[in-house]
Amino acid sequence: MTAIDLTIYPERRQRAIQRARERNILIPTYAQMKDPSRIPASIKEELAEIGLWDIHPRNLFRITWHNEPKAHGGGFGGVNFLELPSSLTGVPARIIALVGKWFPTGAHKVGAAFSCLVPRLVTGQFDPTTQKAVWPSTGNYCRGGAYDSALLGCDSIAILPEGMSRERFEWLSRVAGEVIKTPGSESNVKEIFDKCWELRKSGQDLMIFNQFDEFGNYLWHYEVTGHAMEEVLQQVMRPGDAYRGMTSATGSAGTIASGDYMKQLFPDSKIAASEALQCPTLLENGFGAHRIEGIGDKHVPWIHNVKNTDLVVAIDDNAVVNVARLFNEKEGRAYLVSRGVPDVLVAQLDLLGFSGISNVLTAIKMAKYYELGEQDIVLTVLTDSMELYQSRIHEMRAEMGEYTARDAAADYARWILQQSTDNLLELRYTDRRRVHNLKYYTWVEQQGKTYEEIQAMWYERDYWTQVQKQADEIDALIEEFNAEVGLG
Repeated sequence: MTAIDLTIYPERRQRAIQRARERNILIPTYAQMKDPSRIPASIKEELAEIGLWDIHPRNLFRITWHNEPKAHGGGFGGVNFLELPSSLTGVPARIIALVGKWFPTGAHKVGAAFSCLVPRLVTGQFDPTTQKAVWPSTGNYCRGGAYDSALLGCDSIAILPEGMSRERFEWLSRVAGEVIKTPGSESNVKEIFDKCWELRKSGQDLMIFNQFDEFGNYLWHYEVTGHAMEEVLQQVMRPGDAYRGMTSATGSAGTIASGDYMKQLFPDSKIAASEALQCPTLLENGFGAHRIEGIGDKHVPWIHNVKNTDLVVAIDDNAVVNVARLFNEKEGRAYLVSRGVPDVLVAQLDLLGFSGISNVLTAIKMAKYYELGEQDIVLTVLTDSMELYQSRIHEMRAEMGEYTARDAAADYARWILQQSTDNLLELRYTDRRRVHNLKYYTWVEQQGKTYEEIQAMWYERDYWTQVQKQADEIDALIEEFNAEVGLG
């Protein structure tokens, strides 16, 4: 079905309410995540004594782009973002990136996981007293799911490829009930799906929250990230400026849903979907492995609204890993300052994790392709920060040697200034349909979706708007749930 199922199961819902009452759990609404001024003062007072990553139920209210950028006791303010100047990007266009580090867990995926779990919790479809929540992922989503599960008082199983960064596994070992490593690395998504089928057949009482086909993922980014982008534009746009579009790795196709919201506000704007050049699935039906952690590959997510996608861009993973060194090694930062990049910005470049760097490089390519100027704005998202990749920096240093000023000059010239419009495709109607049709092989042949729905997804005009309209309905269910819990 298209829309998120909101069927009520009264007995299971009552058990969820009792668990919430016992664990001191209140659940925020989408409206509060969009606008934290709606959060009760009593909850804000509690948050003043709570760390951003603490396993505390009140941190559910920190699932927002508006957190004060501090590790403990922060309040709320404007959306966290960076504007990257032309001295860094090499293009005159204004490239502005929302910052994901200041979510609990250090990544915005905690919001997508919340939006998959909570509708089932407040309807009684998921019973936290008996069931385990299973979070299949290529990285941050299973971290967000395990974290949300801990805050919401339920057991969790995190699934991710064994080749992901050491930091992810170390953190999950402390938070998730169980961690399952699947073969391969970033682009081995099918192996994750296979493990889910194995768990389904195991007889355990569990529910699988698959970010790649869960419309809660789509809805959270459409509703919350989309509004955050709108708020940033309202803050930064000058007379004569124009919003031209947004860029995002396809990943699970959650983040890119914010482009659907923005395109409804700005119908002429573009949505650019990016992937790794080493695994060009959307670009040329290709396959392979790559090092851009957090974006997933070799399939088209069920929840990707391909009909709304204008560009497909492939980014060389060599660009990402070398720019990561440029942005984080001492000699790299010194070189950027010598080239006129402001010191205050250089000091914040660790806010860009691997997928964030890829998103920014995609924005540069988009700006060059459309010949954007000084009054043109491109938005993108920094899903996480280098806090989750420090082991990769040490590995690269061991593999490639110490980073020098000469390395910095070469990386800046090759991987940023010389980004070109190669490995880029502006999608015609038939190109979009080709990409959409790739869903068939994963979702209909392997994962149990139907031929009728994949056709409806393409041909029915209200398919996506049915999901977009559900936030208010879910908020009403959350408010009723909280009222029966009786803590607020």
